Amino acid sequence: MPIGEITELNERQQSAVLHKDGPLLIVAGAGAGKTRVITHRIAKLIENGIAPEHILAVTFTNKAAREMRERVLALLASSGERRMPFVATFHALGVAILREHSSVLGLSRWFAIYDRGDSISVIRRILKSLGYDPKQFDPKSVLGAISREKGEGRSYQEFAGVIQDFYGQLVSDVWQHYEQELSKEHALDFDDLLLKTVGLFKKYPEILSKYQTHWQYIHVDEYQDTNAIQYELSRLLAEKHHNICVVGDMDQNIYSWRGARHEHMTRFEKNFEGTTVVLLEQNYRSTKTILDAANAIIKKNKVRKEKNLFTVRADGEKITIYPAFDERDEASFITTISGQLIEGGLPAEEIAVLYRANFQSRVIEEAMLRAGIPYQVVGTAFFERREVKEILAFVRASLNPADRASVERIIGVGRKGFGDKTMEKIFSGDTATLPPKVTVAFAEFKKLLANIREVVETRLPSDAMKSAYRLSRLEEYYSIGREDGEERIENIKELVSLAGKYDSLGPRIGIEKMLEEAALMSDQDSLGAKGSGVRLMTVHAAKGLEFAHVFVAGLEQGLFPHERLDPDQATDPEEERRLMYVAVTRAKEKLYLSYTTTRTVFGTTRVNIPSEFLDDIPPGLTDQANPYQPSEDGSTNFLGNIIDF
Repeated sequence: MPIGEITELNERQQSAVLHKDGPLLIVAGAGAGKTRVITHRIAKLIENGIAPEHILAVTFTNKAAREMRERVLALLASSGERRMPFVATFHALGVAILREHSSVLGLSRWFAIYDRGDSISVIRRILKSLGYDPKQFDPKSVLGAISREKGEGRSYQEFAGVIQDFYGQLVSDVWQHYEQELSKEHALDFDDLLLKTVGLFKKYPEILSKYQTHWQYIHVDEYQDTNAIQYELSRLLAEKHHNICVVGDMDQNIYSWRGARHEHMTRFEKNFEGTTVVLLEQNYRSTKTILDAANAIIKKNKVRKEKNLFTVRADGEKITIYPAFDERDEASFITTISGQLIEGGLPAEEIAVLYRANFQSRVIEEAMLRAGIPYQVVGTAFFERREVKEILAFVRASLNPADRASVERIIGVGRKGFGDKTMEKIFSGDTATLPPKVTVAFAEFKKLLANIREVVETRLPSDAMKSAYRLSRLEEYYSIGREDGEERIENIKELVSLAGKYDSLGPRIGIEKMLEEAALMSDQDSLGAKGSGVRLMTVHAAKGLEFAHVFVAGLEQGLFPHERLDPDQATDPEEERRLMYVAVTRAKEKLYLSYTTTRTVFGTTRVNIPSEFLDDIPPGLTDQANPYQPSEDGSTNFLGNIIDF
């Protein structure tokens, strides 16, 4: 019995499945059925006499690998074939190779694998041992710097030879000790699983040859997301037979900040002579209207493989554009429509709200809670974010110095010497035995809390929170050597904006009410069963997902497309456009796009220009929702009618 019937596939999908020998580049647009093509191709190779053990397929996430294995298994089941090809993530592939050759690397076969938490703990310990303050130099950021270098295929020795600044020297010092710790404990971190594998292949050609002979047909999913070390691993394995099939879409390359290189797609034909290229342009997910909008947006990019998504589905509903007055108005619109859809029978899980920056979720979460609509934040809920917890802790500790949890959270920010033993002495009242430097730092900390308390008790909440932010010096703290510092600062500024809501209550009372509601909102983050509710997430987090109804919020110049605060680190306009393309193509049935005329950022109300992406969409594909009508109590009521452009 044939394995994997392909008559249900379209013509181009079939051509990719039936291709056997030589390099194959599959340019698969969003929703074009790429997983189906890969799995059917693997099944067809087996049907044509290729032993399953000679086939390798790698992807990026455990979820994707699991889905691929299940589909291949289902296709093979009808033939009675019991053997399976090797289907795994890049990192699982590295583990399998390194365990088999661990002795060559001086490792135990059962070497430990440090997860991110393990690595951060080790780096924190190393920073302390080298005299650096982990509160000033975030272990996560140091690990991020090391991880990026390893992703580029660079070792510690190579990095140490090119460093030019203070922070680079710090990373180099930590990295050297980090490698020593890993070696001593027979451990590798996630990045080592690929870096060490490539190093093994280059140092021992006979080991590489063994795997090249073993895996004669190689498949790489999401090829546009490969970084330098993943590309090199794929290239080495395919070097002998050139039977490599890669699947990807340059238009969905949105992870350059993780080291993903879109040029791996554009250069594939040069790197592998005789490449066959198959374009998968038929979309099985979205309506024609949504696809026409996506095509119009992405065609302005110059660095891409030309393609045009199409579908045999009906046009579907027009895309609704909502010009909100401000972020509260925008959140009310999203919440009102979501509530109507849920009341009409649409599962809440089929609704997604996408945004460019994490701080945007706060006002949307607030509106969802007020309306009683269950939601799930994919990522960290606003009030659970570290930086938000820290600025709130400064205010809480200023009002109640006996709040040990808040004091312990913030006392080490920018200060040395506040370890567990010191904290015990402080809270037991035994401060007389503290070392002189710690005594001085503790006195400065108490003075800081007193200053924050003074502004909390005498100024309106918005002004008090802004002053607390400046007095705490969190902006300086998060600006030094932190890859996510800009986003954290934006989140703190969003909290300062939120404080303005409580100005009518006056000094201190307004802040106390804000702290109370913030604590309540944190408790409400787990509303509903796990996995239930409207999904709130960044566009980056939405890649690979799909929903019946999708809202894309904050379509304003400077926000989406995003403009970095640091002019020396300019945002890539083409990647921002790819991000918009990804956002639009998450929608299956209906798309809502919104922007605000004004948005309050760091307590300042700014007038916005609508995103250029809105102008890219042909007018005939959109309609405009009437704005909300403000009521006497300051709330908003959606009028609900639609105006065709």
